[in-house]
Amino acid sequence: MTIQRVASKWAKTKILLKNKGLASYVPPTREYTFEALQDMLSTYTLVYIKPDRGTYGIGVMSVEQFHPPTTDPTETPAASYKLRYEQETRVFTSVESLHKTLSTLFQNQQYLIQQGINLLHYKGHPFDLRVLTQKSPSGQWVSTGIIGRVAAKNKIITNHHSGGTVKHYKPLMLEHMTAQEAENIRKELNTLGVNVASQLQKSYPNLKEIGLDVAIDERWSIWILEVNTKPALFPFKKFFKDPSIYKQVKKYASAYGRNLSSKKKAKKTG
Repeated sequence: MTIQRVASKWAKTKILLKNKGLASYVPPTREYTFEALQDMLSTYTLVYIKPDRGTYGIGVMSVEQFHPPTTDPTETPAASYKLRYEQETRVFTSVESLHKTLSTLFQNQQYLIQQGINLLHYKGHPFDLRVLTQKSPSGQWVSTGIIGRVAAKNKIITNHHSGGTVKHYKPLMLEHMTAQEAENIRKELNTLGVNVASQLQKSYPNLKEIGLDVAIDERWSIWILEVNTKPALFPFKKFFKDPSIYKQVKKYASAYGRNLSSKKKAKKTG
């Protein structure tokens, strides 16, 4: 049984934007060009720049616009730009010099530029959420779980492979809202996962599972950061004390043909 995978983030974004109900969840996103960089930085103080094709947060960068302090209260200093990637932080005094460095870092890969979202924090660290949505054995889309991902110290991404920590949804949200408010957002996220999967399936009929990465901002608005068509399932086994959650995840995955033991077998056979 074929499980369809879609590598291009831009291809998936364009499909979501065709749906008016989903488009409102997508932060302004464009293919990277110098003109796009200029336009986005003239509108937003924070943008993220990420490879169109890639996993584990590799290659993701952020640019924050700021104005250096001045001793003259009548003077408005020109904007500077703080670029962060991996463990590096560099400051540029012009968009032109920033673009020149970015072009070198891209290494001829296609990149996207997206409005940055000011994430909610957990114990001082930003976090986002991963909504897992799967095809059930009866062929219906079902959101089977939500996990939180908390960024490591001084990291701009929350991914586990970059030092991020997986946390349960509820304690992350309860630092900011009541249990009922958190439950209302959970329901909206579950519905959003189903709607995103259904929209993508119109173009990719053999889609069987998605990992929907979402941000919650300080106003509790929900933003779709990107969609992964080969989501990691191990966090639902490793980090959830309730075995019934992973049992359902595994049941659905097995029904649509995902072999969860293939990596283990490969390791044994060397």
